Amino acid sequence: MEGASLVAAVICAAGLSKRMGGIKKEYQKLKGGSVTVLGSVTRAFASVPSVGIIVIAISENTESSARDALPPEFLTADRPKILFVCGGQTRRASVFNALSLLAAYNPGYVLIHDGARPWVSSSLIERIIEAAKKYGAVVPLLPITDTPKECDAPLEFAAVDGEKPVFVKNHLKRANLGVAQTPQGFKFPEILRAHEKAADVGGEEFTDDAEVWGKFNGQVAVIPGSPENRKITFPEDIS
Repeated sequence: MEGASLVAAVICAAGLSKRMGGIKKEYQKLKGGSVTVLGSVTRAFASVPSVGIIVIAISENTESSARDALPPEFLTADRPKILFVCGGQTRRASVFNALSLLAAYNPGYVLIHDGARPWVSSSLIERIIEAAKKYGAVVPLLPITDTPKECDAPLEFAAVDGEKPVFVKNHLKRANLGVAQTPQGFKFPEILRAHEKAADVGGEEFTDDAEVWGKFNGQVAVIPGSPENRKITFPEDIS
């Protein structure tokens, strides 16, 4: 492997797919085709020449299903190299397991992607790599079109009858706000160390890897995301 010039990718596919009714979404076929969600994701990264290794984080005892969800040629190709790792109790723990496995290959950069985003394009992946090399850490964002409000309690606790009201805490300006997507790109040694520190904290969870970087390393650059790069959450999203 090329060491510092090597670009690796982590695909997170270790979740339980609870909002899919327990159906493992990454292993389902996209509507109207023979390619699975995981196969589509892997194909996008494999099509980028600079990506030399892909680690797929999977839930326990599902490697056989994960392999079946990939086109056979991916498993026998010399490049990119495909590896599997067992995920953890949380997404952050799953990513940490994947990064720890990658440490033996010492890549220069790593892209971390949701396995449930099958429509990611090679052009977005390449832009993330370019920005990660320039800034060290990068996240793709989509602008918010509706006006966001910050409340004083989770919205799930807001009672329709008003017996337990939730109030607006802050009226946020949408111009400077965005919705995060993946892949998120990072210098590998730095994001690995940040995840090591996050694991040592204990009890504190992070919504994504950009937040882990921001907590322990500093600034994260932003590039425009893609509306097509949507995430599958519910059964109707898979079409």
